[in-house]
Amino acid sequence: MSYMLRSAVVGLTALVAVSTESAMAQEKGKLEEVLERGHLIVGTGSTNAPWHFKDESGNLVGFDIDIAKIVAKGLFGDDTKIEFVDQSSDSRIPNVTTGKVDITCQFMTVTAERAQQVNMTIPYYREGVALLVPANGKMKTYEELKAAGSGATVSVLQNVYAEEMVHQALPEAKVDQYDSVDLIYEAVNSGRADAAATDQSSAKWLIVTTPGKYLDSGYGWNPQSYSCAVKRGDQDWLNFVNTALHEAMTGVEFGTYSASFKKWFGVDLPPPAIGFPVEFQ
Repeated sequence: MSYMLRSAVVGLTALVAVSTESAMAQEKGKLEEVLERGHLIVGTGSTNAPWHFKDESGNLVGFDIDIAKIVAKGLFGDDTKIEFVDQSSDSRIPNVTTGKVDITCQFMTVTAERAQQVNMTIPYYREGVALLVPANGKMKTYEELKAAGSGATVSVLQNVYAEEMVHQALPEAKVDQYDSVDLIYEAVNSGRADAAATDQSSAKWLIVTTPGKYLDSGYGWNPQSYSCAVKRGDQDWLNFVNTALHEAMTGVEFGTYSASFKKWFGVDLPPPAIGFPVEFQ
């Protein structure tokens, strides 16, 4: 073989090797990236109990935090291998799309508009509006509030849709709007309101943390799904996160998920039925 031919062959072989390595690098997805790094980077908040907040020791806790730990455990068999990035609500999508975080777990409502920007995982919680009533109040159930008609007063956080939202559940009730969540609860505490229209999760959390003070009237409406968000275009990563969440809610990690649900919302979840998969019933 001539010198020039040998040189050409060597050059071609090197080019193929470089091209192969480049293609492999391009094919490497988020799942491989996270596994090689050795920890998961999660975007979340720190000021909204029971979702994400700091406890008395300064540790980040909450239901969103537990969801992130489920994903980390699925990756590494160790739920402590997480780096949390404290982010504002406005940063939930940008931090995912720019790669600052691997995933956002921050009580993020699923909408079709958001699904155009990021991939939304399967839901891990379904939020809604609840009617929180005082345990010593004259009206303790939704049926009693509805029967009271205009004699029932409901406090709610002020917004353009507040009155319409309350009237979806209680068409005749009087609606008092306040400019902070604390004030809607104070209206109930002082007797100015018979019920507070608030997030179902907030109502459950107040019942857990102040036992004997409040009751859930037993009615919820305006459902919305909470999901994590990951960057678009990486189906393997989305599939992995969905698998981790799915098996936490229906399979091998159900004990972890249900214990967290009980801790933050005071609700005992029924265990998944054994036998035919519930997803296809």
